[in-house]
Amino acid sequence: MNTANEGASPRKLLSITDGIAFYVGIVIGAGIFKTPSIIANMTGSNELFIGVWIAGGIATLIGALCYAELAAAYPDAGGEYNFLARAYGKHVAVLFAWARGTVIQTGAIALVAFVFGDYAQELLPLGASGAAIWAALSVIGLTAINIIGTMPGARTQKILEIMTILALLAVIAIGFSIAGGAQVKPAAAGGGSGNLLGIAMVLVLLTYGGWNEVAYLSGEMKDVKRDMLRIVLIGTAVVTFLYVAFCLALLMSLGLKGIADSKAVGADLMRFAWGEKGVALLAITVCLSSLSTINGSIFTGARTYYALGRDVPPIGRLGIWDENGSKPFNALLLQGVIALALVAFGGMTRDGFSTMVDYTAPVFWFFLMLVGIALFIFRTREPDRVRPFKVPLYPLTPAIFVGMCAWLLYSSLAYTGKGALVGVAVLAIGLPLLLFVKKEN
Repeated sequence: MNTANEGASPRKLLSITDGIAFYVGIVIGAGIFKTPSIIANMTGSNELFIGVWIAGGIATLIGALCYAELAAAYPDAGGEYNFLARAYGKHVAVLFAWARGTVIQTGAIALVAFVFGDYAQELLPLGASGAAIWAALSVIGLTAINIIGTMPGARTQKILEIMTILALLAVIAIGFSIAGGAQVKPAAAGGGSGNLLGIAMVLVLLTYGGWNEVAYLSGEMKDVKRDMLRIVLIGTAVVTFLYVAFCLALLMSLGLKGIADSKAVGADLMRFAWGEKGVALLAITVCLSSLSTINGSIFTGARTYYALGRDVPPIGRLGIWDENGSKPFNALLLQGVIALALVAFGGMTRDGFSTMVDYTAPVFWFFLMLVGIALFIFRTREPDRVRPFKVPLYPLTPAIFVGMCAWLLYSSLAYTGKGALVGVAVLAIGLPLLLFVKKEN
């Protein structure tokens, strides 16, 4: 592992366009091509189907505004780790970093890599294990780009995100162009039950997931005090527009029942419009969105290992910042190794996607709820702290965010059942790390 530049720290290299590219690129992943059919089954009406996607955008904005205040007031490459350490002490932060580093982030990288692999295999088959090979290549290639430096990683994100948005806009335009032509099936009467709507919102917010990663950019933004709010507002608006437009295109071309009955809504839409050439275009779109998510997740995920290494001496090398390229070299390397191990495991089982969602969701929403509560703690404990941006309608807005996280924690536990116990077990394995946490000064 790299031991040079032990006194170096992150440099402020990222612009507002870099921040928006990471925000949008991480959020828009393969989920939008998977979850609409499940949600159509749960909602049962056109209005509710579109309504939950709009509600997801509003909920995302509420959470992102809370994060904008925290990130502007307490900028640090550690992101949520930094917030949790300041609010509750480093022991809670270390537990979070362990969960994020071993399951949540690396698991997300591996799972999205498999989505990329599945679609890349359709375009260019590499044999029986082709999907796993493509998945591994995506992790290796994008990790290598980020190891070269922060700016190559940021430039790659911009390129991938522009290509992803253009491709998704093309799919949306095609969907609207064939509206009503795909023998639209009428929806079944009635709407979803309260329980089903709760699960539907869990899946919608899973599809919107990744907006919180913007916190990990705060320590490297050129002007975080000015740009963080703009990144949040523009990024959320772009994502919500694209998601709602895509779902409207599906609704107008396939109908709610057609969406609900489909195993691959995007492929069905494109096959009807342009045949197998259309399916190939969709595969390219999914590959681009997956690569964008993987690259953004690799970039931000390594910052958690870096923050953890600063506070736990036995793994202190993770906390070294390499000034050559301004990146956390050791953290990126370790994250890549763990993600590749999960890809190898997935290549043997190929049944990891739903399991990973099951046991990561409750842990994720629990820590997100703690971050929301931290905003109240900071406002009370440090009333004179300079806050370049203050969340509007305080304390109502953060209270809604905390309540939303609590509800989604409950809903995800109800939805996952025993799968949540695996996440708790993995969290418990990290408890010995607490014995080595540096004492507070």
